[in-house]
Amino acid sequence: MTMALLITMNQTSSTSPSSLSLFAPSLGPFLTHVRSLEILFACSVFIVLHSLFQRNRHGLLVWPLIGMAPSLISGLRGNIYELISEVVCRQHGTFLFMGPWFTNLNCVITSDPRNLEHLLKSRFANFPKGRYFRDTVRDLLGDGIFNADDETWQRQRKIASIEFHSAQFRQLTNESLLELVHSRLLPVLEESLQESSPLDLQDVLLRLTFDNVSMIAFGVEPGCLHQGLPEIPIARAFEDATEATVLRFITPTFIWKAMKYLDVGPERILGRCIKDVNEFTEQVIKTRKVEFAINSESGEKKSDILTVFMGMRDEEGQPYSDKFLRDICVNFILAGGTRHQWHLAGSSGYWTKTGLSRRGSWMRFTGWGGRGRVTNSMSGRMH
Repeated sequence: MTMALLITMNQTSSTSPSSLSLFAPSLGPFLTHVRSLEILFACSVFIVLHSLFQRNRHGLLVWPLIGMAPSLISGLRGNIYELISEVVCRQHGTFLFMGPWFTNLNCVITSDPRNLEHLLKSRFANFPKGRYFRDTVRDLLGDGIFNADDETWQRQRKIASIEFHSAQFRQLTNESLLELVHSRLLPVLEESLQESSPLDLQDVLLRLTFDNVSMIAFGVEPGCLHQGLPEIPIARAFEDATEATVLRFITPTFIWKAMKYLDVGPERILGRCIKDVNEFTEQVIKTRKVEFAINSESGEKKSDILTVFMGMRDEEGQPYSDKFLRDICVNFILAGGTRHQWHLAGSSGYWTKTGLSRRGSWMRFTGWGGRGRVTNSMSGRMH
């Protein structure tokens, strides 16, 4: 019996390796899959912990490759102003927003008035808009004041500042606004009240603004507040052109330039809208030159921006070109008459695009009336 047991044990030991070898092919892929899951889980935990650490440091979750984009998208679905305000408060007034690596969304957001004063007044010359910004918006803004630097900007600002503070210009703005309110806005509101129909007040006020700035810039009323609130082609062209230009800032440069070359996507819309804007401005300038010649003989003089600049001369003593006149007026309209203004100043904040010192990098600053202290070491004189 003992011999039989030994024979059985020997048979078992001799067959065990062969039995395990039968299961090895099936266990191999399973073990490899388990290892892959372990590595993936470890990487996921690391990314989450790293992002949470970055949130405490930078104010928002920072994900590899995509930066703070998920937080921005989440904020856009809710109240983006509340989100930014909370982050600014947590970061003591200023924080660095990091966008996806393949976009141009890296920017600095600040609510400290001292920083804005440093950028826009004390050291304004050290923060030009830069080549990147000018190239991005040149198709629409041309060489107007919002896309100009150095001497070009100073010359345009000096001329505009003198004219904007003149008694004639103030009278024009008051008269045009009063006329639009009484003859256009109030009838629209009364009609809505009588018919008990809902009214998009934001849309109505934007129409009022566009008509007003158009009258101040060109001396022409587009008619956005006419009965029935019709869609005005030139107003739509300005809106679509501005929106397409804004998209360039969140699109890699090589992509939007390729789209422009192929005439597809938003660049196709931008090209069509800019063509409409140019045709409109060319027609207005041509008509106004005829009126300017007639009014010069009769002694009458209008105070809109286009007419004023037509009567001026450049540093060489020559009349300003039609392109210069176009750029001046388009910049003025886009500053105050569209939904996507390039330069905002008001109760909600201030937005400007600027270069960082004389180096090639750039920053964007936005303020919401808070106060804080910059902890970033980008500028020793910033607070």
